[in-house]
Amino acid sequence: MSRIVKVEDLHRTYILGKVEVPALRGLSFEVTKGEFVSITGPSGCGKSTLMHLIGCLDHPDSGTVYLDDINVSKLNDNQLAEIRNKKIGFVFQTFNLLPRLSAIENVELPLIYGFFTPRQMKEKSMAVLEKVGLAHRAEHRPPEMSGGERQRVAIARALVVEPSIILADEPTGNLDSKSSEEIMAIFQGLNNEGATIIMVTHEHDIANCTKRNINLKDGQVLADQPVKQVCLPADRS
Repeated sequence: MSRIVKVEDLHRTYILGKVEVPALRGLSFEVTKGEFVSITGPSGCGKSTLMHLIGCLDHPDSGTVYLDDINVSKLNDNQLAEIRNKKIGFVFQTFNLLPRLSAIENVELPLIYGFFTPRQMKEKSMAVLEKVGLAHRAEHRPPEMSGGERQRVAIARALVVEPSIILADEPTGNLDSKSSEEIMAIFQGLNNEGATIIMVTHEHDIANCTKRNINLKDGQVLADQPVKQVCLPADRS
């Protein structure tokens, strides 16, 4: 299958006052189209930094990031923004929804800068809300929804641009067990339909619902292996 992400010898160090804090230390791996990959490891191991680099939100100090065979490491901010808008769907732990907008209006936001009519925007947004089982809540606002429903809206918003890859950062971190199971079932369904997903999580049972796990320690890959027995969300203990 075709490669969709390649990170090669990534280094990223932050300066905190007079102290240098290395986040990534020569990290390398590849992800092919259609994979469902979890990124795990202790706090401070570089998970968030890695997601920022893959998501075109930051530049590495050295090394390269390829997204769909485009070297995004040296692109300027405007070029990175264009890549983000066209190729990446983000799902965050805190949902990042606008509380005064309805579910469908939140989903439509990534389409505003595209060449879509209002009718096309609504049709595309309703289609992805239907996919995540939330079409009946399209006119409700986030404060009127449960955490699981808000995360479904966030997933729909990520899907509406038809991205090359979905990046999910602790997507079940603010959810109860039942809602987490429902969200993981959605991700598994999307992956079964061909979506490429990279998910950061600190929960081992969530990682076991993916198909491959990359475990980080001190900014390097400690282990990279397939999940031996992929669990269904209902099987989580």
